[in-house]
Amino acid sequence: MHYVSLIIEFLRGRPAVVFWTVALTQAAIWTLIPSLFYSAPPGDVPLLLAVGREFVLGSYLGPPLAFWLGEIAFRLLGIFGLYLLAQACIVTAYWAVFKLGLAIVGTKHAVLGILLMLGIAAFTVPSPDFGPAVLAAPLWALSLLHYWRAVGEGKRGAWFLLALFLGLLLLASYVGLILIVLMVLFTVATARGRQTLRDPEPWLAVLLFIVVVFPHAAWLQTGYALVTSGFDDSLAAAGKMSPGLWLCIALVLSHLGLALLAVLASGWPGRRRRWRDRAPEISRAPVEFMARSYIYFFAVAPALCAVAIAFVSNRLGPLDRVAPLVVLSGLAIVVAAGDRVLLYRERLVSSAWAGLLIVPPAMVVLSLSILPWIYAVDLKIAQPANAEARFFADNYQRRTGQPLAYVTGDIRLAPMIALAAPSRPHVYFDWAPQRSPWTSTTDIYTKGGLLVWPAADNAATPPANLKRQFPVMVAEVQRSFSRAVQGILPLIRVGWSVIRPQ
Repeated sequence: MHYVSLIIEFLRGRPAVVFWTVALTQAAIWTLIPSLFYSAPPGDVPLLLAVGREFVLGSYLGPPLAFWLGEIAFRLLGIFGLYLLAQACIVTAYWAVFKLGLAIVGTKHAVLGILLMLGIAAFTVPSPDFGPAVLAAPLWALSLLHYWRAVGEGKRGAWFLLALFLGLLLLASYVGLILIVLMVLFTVATARGRQTLRDPEPWLAVLLFIVVVFPHAAWLQTGYALVTSGFDDSLAAAGKMSPGLWLCIALVLSHLGLALLAVLASGWPGRRRRWRDRAPEISRAPVEFMARSYIYFFAVAPALCAVAIAFVSNRLGPLDRVAPLVVLSGLAIVVAAGDRVLLYRERLVSSAWAGLLIVPPAMVVLSLSILPWIYAVDLKIAQPANAEARFFADNYQRRTGQPLAYVTGDIRLAPMIALAAPSRPHVYFDWAPQRSPWTSTTDIYTKGGLLVWPAADNAATPPANLKRQFPVMVAEVQRSFSRAVQGILPLIRVGWSVIRPQ
């Protein structure tokens, strides 16, 4: 008896249901897993909230939009709100790609493109780490959707939405400059694109774009040096490897799951004749040359430009997360597959797809619960953020009679305590004071503050840089904290000092 996958049956009969089921299921998984099992936010989330708390027009980490939205979500719903916001961005990116695919390859093939996107690692495991790249992904996809509507379908009103989304994209990440340049090139290089320039809407849209980005552009006149200094931090992500080579490897690794699904569904390298008679067929109307060229160009060119920039500048900058660059990879594979797609090995493909959905979050949970008993690996998401923040905030308030207003010290520890403390103190970047212009050592001396650092010895000796900026500090007896799953790991020891308000 021939096995027919339930996914294939729904894809044939209710493709829109398949899309929403896939997108919302993935969003629910990656919202609940970090909310239930992470005891500390992942990645750079603490630093993002430390900057977002100040609502500045820009920082060394880039444009302000992701920081503002992250802070608003955190104030409304706590850390759960931030995880929810991250998955809302992923679902929006999926929806925009689905709508673009709907206009070019039809509903069923558009859903196939979304199913393939589940195999792109950039949209799964790293997605709870909300930041500029996660926010840029849906804005990138929405820009591509409305650019196609404006140029490919001749909908003149789409130019204004395109200008809005491109402006927001630049306010989220400077990686949007790549897309803007490529859109200009595509418009000039194609006959249909040049024809649209005769209408007034594209030129009026430019004015809207300028209005959207003007506040940050004005800030850049004084903050340009600060922004470019932040690009140097990207070398830490690449390590000893060349940034260009690191980006190439990251792009390849991000597509391994997609490649697995595509190879299994293609029937290669087995004998296709064995499955041809029973392989389900998903057909579509022929795709016009303009649409095919559009998908290929914007699926490949952004990644190539990013790699070239990384090699030439020897910096990653905003390219250290590849999510915006790969939003069209799944749809490009579907377009290249042809008008008649035969899905071979449907049982194996369905299992592989389900595995890509379930296995990564399951591995995260197992890593948090089992890994501490096997290897002495100190996971960032396993840090007892709430316990640390509660202890230091309460201790500070009992000593001074005032809520904690400023925190400084370790680049990871200080922002993490600041986001979990009830008073949401400001974070002073003692490791790079020019990057926190909203406060200074004078503010800490005047209003009081907390200094924290990882204790490397029993004496809890403070770092030399911290001691130099706060020579009056007196180190307290180090404080030890245990993790939810301690295993064979040593206790977390934190050195600290209180600067009393004058």
